[in-house]
Amino acid sequence: MKSYKFKVNENGYTVNIKSHEDNVINLEVNGTTYDVILKADVKKTKTPTLVRAASKQPAVPLKVDPKSTKTKIVAPIPGTILSLNVKVGDTIKENDLLLVLEAMKMENNIIAEKSGVVTSIKVQVGEQVLQDALLIELE
Repeated sequence: MKSYKFKVNENGYTVNIKSHEDNVINLEVNGTTYDVILKADVKKTKTPTLVRAASKQPAVPLKVDPKSTKTKIVAPIPGTILSLNVKVGDTIKENDLLLVLEAMKMENNIIAEKSGVVTSIKVQVGEQVLQDALLIELE
């Protein structure tokens, strides 16, 4: 026998379940016996599961054409420019830090994949950029 205590509109109730057969429950509320007939089973709700479809196109890392004379550095993701570490005319080497891009509260270092000279900078600190936006051009 299970016993429950309820409070409805500031009134206290003690409910004792005496028996449960099929859809009939025999229970006692504050000493009075009742037969309760259930219309349908109470179904438990399940926590929904988020299902994401697989990406149609796998992410491809940015690659620079080694034969090209001009190199364009583009934003890999949308974000805000936190700092520029180069200026026009600077000579840079491969893996030098060019700028820091903040996206989703994370700082992303944008590095040079090729040596060269900075010919133009298309962004400013604090500017918001979209994915694939041109940031810096190298020669």
